[in-house]
This record gives sequence, structure tokens and C-alpha cells, in this order.
Amino acid sequence: MTSMTFISLFRYFTKVKYFNQWLIYLIDLMFSCSSTLLSLGLVSFVLAQNYTLYIYGTALFASILCSAVSFVCFKSYKGVIRHSTFTEVGRILLVTLLKIALLIPVIVYLPTILTFREILLVNLIDLFLTFFLLTFFRLTLITLYHLVLNVSNRDRLLIFGSENRTTALFGASLNDKLMYQVEGYLRFGKKGSLRIGGYKVYSVKDQLEFNRLINSRNIKAILFTDYQAIREESERLIRYCEKKKVRMLMLPTIDELREGTKTLRNLPDIRIEDLLGRDEIHINTGEIANFLKGKVVMVTGAAGSIGSELCRQLCHFGLKQLVLFDSAETPMHNIRLELEEKFPQVEFTPVMGDVRMVDRVESVFRRFHPQIVFHAAAYKHVPLMEENPCEAVHTNVYGTHNVADMAVKYDVDKFIMISTDKAVNPTNVMGASKRLAEIYVQSLSVAISKGLHPGKTRFITTRFGNVLGSNGSVIPRFREQLAKGGPLTVTHPDIIRYFMTIPEACRLVLEAAFMGKGNEIFVFDMGTPVKIADLARRMIELAGLVPDKDIEIQYTGLRPGEKLYEELLAIKENTLPTLNEKIYRAQVREYDFKEINELMDPLVHLAVCVDKVRTVKLMKEIVPEFKSKNSEYEALDK
Repeated sequence: MTSMTFISLFRYFTKVKYFNQWLIYLIDLMFSCSSTLLSLGLVSFVLAQNYTLYIYGTALFASILCSAVSFVCFKSYKGVIRHSTFTEVGRILLVTLLKIALLIPVIVYLPTILTFREILLVNLIDLFLTFFLLTFFRLTLITLYHLVLNVSNRDRLLIFGSENRTTALFGASLNDKLMYQVEGYLRFGKKGSLRIGGYKVYSVKDQLEFNRLINSRNIKAILFTDYQAIREESERLIRYCEKKKVRMLMLPTIDELREGTKTLRNLPDIRIEDLLGRDEIHINTGEIANFLKGKVVMVTGAAGSIGSELCRQLCHFGLKQLVLFDSAETPMHNIRLELEEKFPQVEFTPVMGDVRMVDRVESVFRRFHPQIVFHAAAYKHVPLMEENPCEAVHTNVYGTHNVADMAVKYDVDKFIMISTDKAVNPTNVMGASKRLAEIYVQSLSVAISKGLHPGKTRFITTRFGNVLGSNGSVIPRFREQLAKGGPLTVTHPDIIRYFMTIPEACRLVLEAAFMGKGNEIFVFDMGTPVKIADLARRMIELAGLVPDKDIEIQYTGLRPGEKLYEELLAIKENTLPTLNEKIYRAQVREYDFKEINELMDPLVHLAVCVDKVRTVKLMKEIVPEFKSKNSEYEALDK
């Protein structure tokens, strides 16, 4: 058999998930019995004894019996050999000790005409020989397996990440599950001859050494094992990979693998969201679970970016029922299919409807009697709402008015409104409409708490900035422009924004819902602001291209209602701390509910009549800090 034929044959076995456990059992049994016979033969030679076939046969019978029992007791044959670790070595040692412990009394009992001294000597040799053969058998298969992998046609990658994470990675033996061949580990620092799990650790100090390593080992990708490593290396290893055009991959989390959102066969590339992320946000999961367990929860805008993620996270908390309310048919259909697949144990009901239709809203409350309401339904795009202020008022203000009133009427315990940083000193219609919605629910909450309005509902508002990757946001837009070959369009070279991932924003919303007692506006720590022009450059570089050479960045000018700098949400002058260091309580002016309620009807009437100018003018009267920027409504501020 030629070497290539052997490699082809063995390559077939590497594709098998595991060898039949009974085949391993028989092979182990063969090695164990051979060890006993070899030990007996060695003692016979050393002591110059002429043992008969009867003695050999009796020893073989005893070895078969004792080995079979010990293998069954410790199930050493059930492990996948190519994934064996030191734990398996310990198991083999226990198997061997049990075999000998059983073998000694059996041989003593059987009439073998061996002295007790000879029996002890045979069993001592058998102990070491059995352990050696069983271990050597596994080491041989593991070595052959890795040799075959090294001559495979798969592209090679290096693993980069914390030592604990990388050790755990190959404790799980993921190599055969990847489309890439693992060449080893990558570290920064002095060169050495370290190995982890049989794989070499390569060390580099700078871009030049990195390039040499990539060329010499023909590396096609770097696999990052955690988000922390990505963020820490955003200005070093990520840059090295971008310049060398080496693919950067991310190892999925256990949750992502369990939920099926990502797989090991198709490792996800590192995205700009991974570079912009922050340290993991910790919330009181246990207390939130106790708060939500067994409750009927309703989410408006459930098919949107924030609403759908809220639904996903709520499915983990043992709800009695989840009600999804939205007017967008296709997105609602999609989130329904997703929840049916991922959370078959959760009882949820998708309901089509519009928050602007008060009768439809009431019918949902009357049917389900939700105890907790997350109100995420809203129009959010600044330029569109600047052009359509009446629709902004109709949906964001009147829609919130309807849902809030029904929450009070049907005794909802908590109403959590999703707001925005653009409601702080608004410069556009969208931000002002959200501020008006805030004012309505907060004034209603205060009135209830003071006994001025009947009801028991506690109203809580959450404010945060832009969420990464939400529908219609800048990152998906840049991706579309990159796919078309550019250019990437940025409104202004100096424009900056605060960003947060959708999952972490929703986690903080859940935390705020739990800790809120009523009447609060919670604002989230949005971290460090990001210059949009820099964001565009990094996305181009992540694609392996050069900004302003391969892909152009064009500046188109500020859009109506847009400002260069968003307000900083959480500062000592306007907030109070909470138990969660990422959440602050805003100090805002209280409004009289009776006065605000009286202004709702004329405002909604103007919006329904599509009287743009008078609608915006009344918005400015109710919210005097609303000063338009780069908008036709600036004239109303004079």
C-alpha cells in the first residue's frame, strides 16, 4: 500500500464522527489480554519456568473476564479517541488498576500451579504493560489524525485569544469541525517553543514578523476566541491583518451555537460592530427572571430592530405569554418563524395592528390583559420625519398616547417606553416627537402616583443612542455601498455618534424595567462617541481595501434636522446613579398631566389634518428647548 493510498484511507476515517465504540472495546480487550500473556511469558523467561498451555489459557480466560468488567465499569471505550485528553489517561489508569485488582484473586482461585510470588510479578508487569499499550494505541491514532490533517487541502489559520479561552477551545477539540486547519496559536512577545494541546505557539512583535509568519506558514485566517481580544487588538493585530489582507474570524459563543445563529463550519467574519463593542454589560438576570416569570408581556413594534431583540431575550425568562404587536406584515412573519424555531416552548401570539388605531389597541389589551408592556413602536429616521412631521406626531405621540391610556385602563403593572437620545434638547421633529411622548407618559405616571388620576400603572422611560446594525442605520447602509464598490457617503467630516449593540441595549431596557419604580427616565451610558468618517474608513479596511484609493468617501452635507454632536446622555449635572453603573436616572422637568392632556387633542388634530407648519409650531410651544437645525422649521424659532 502506497503512502498516498494510506493517507486517502485514513482521511476517510477522519471524516467519520467517531469509531464504533464496540470496535474500540474489542481492540482494548485485545491489547489488555495480550499484555497479560506477554507478562506471563516474560516472567517465564526470567525465572526459567516452563509454563504449560493450560496456565496460559487460564491466564487468558482470567484476563478476558477482568478486562471486560473493568472496561464496562469505566466506559473507556466510549470516548472519541482523537479528542482524548489527560482525563482519558486517568480513566485508562483506573481501568488498568481495576483489571489487576480483579485479576489477582481470580488467578489465585484458579488452579494455575503458580506461586503467589509469580502471580504478583506477572500482575505488576501486566499493570504497566496494559497501561502502556492502551495509552500508546490512543496516542498513535491521535498522531496519525493530526498528520493527515497537516497534509489536507484546507486553508490554515492561527488562533488568537486569552489562554483560558484557547485552552478551552481545544479542550473541546474543534479542529475537525472547522473548515480551516489549525496551524497553531498566535501570541505577542518573545519567541519560545511553547505548545498548547499539541499545537505550536507562534510569537510575533510587529507587522514585519507577522507578515513573515503568514507567508512562511501559508496562513489564510486568524481566529479570535472572544470579543475582548478583538477590542484589545483593534489597533494592532486587526491592523496587521487588514494590511496583510488576512481574513479575521470570530469563534461563536456557546449561546450562538445553541441557538443556531452561527456555526463552526461557517465561522463569522469580524464585523465593525465587534470593534465598536464595549465590555460585557452585566445585569441581574436572576432578579429579572423572577420579575417576568409567569407574566403576560406585550411588545409594541415587535418586528422592529429593538422590538424583535426584546422578544428574543424575553423568551428566556419563563413568560406565561408573549404578545407581539406590529403593523409590518413581512417582518412580523419573519420574527414569528424565528421564535417558533428557536423557542418552541414559549407561548407567543403575533398580532397585526397599528398603535394609531385606538380601537385596535384596546382590543389587544382587552383580549390578553398584559401585565408588562414594552412600547418600542415608533418612527425613528430623522430626515424622513423632518419631511413628514405630521406622521411623526401621529405615530410617536398619538400612538404612545393610545397605548399608555389602554395600559392604565387595563391595569398594566409596568409600561416601559423606548425613547432616544435625540429627545434631549431636540433639533429635529423626530426627537421632539419622542420628547412629547416622554412628557405624556411621565406626566401621566406622576398624576397616578399623586392620586390625581385613577390607575396603578407605573411608567418608565429608557433613553439610549444609535444601535449598531438596526434597520436603515449607517452600518447596513455602508455595507450596501461597499458591496456596490462605493462610494461611502458621510454627511459631514466631523459628525459623531454614540453607538450601542442591539442586544446590550435590550439587556439594559430589561434591567431598567426591573429596577424602575415609576416616574423615572433612565439613560444609558453609551461609552465613547465614534466619528462616522472613521467608521467608514474602518469598514473599508476590514473589507481588505484602502480608503480613498479603492473606495472613496464622499461628504454629502448635513441632512434636515441633523446635528454634528448628539447630547451626552449621562453626566453628573443632569443624572443620578443607579445600582447598575451603566444606567443613570435623568433629572427632568415635571409637566402637569392635565395641561399636557389638553394640548394632545389640538396637536393630534393638526397632525391628522396634515398641517405641517402649525403642527411643528405647537410642538415647539410644548417643548421650548426644541430648536430646529438645518431645517425649514428654523424660521419658527425666530
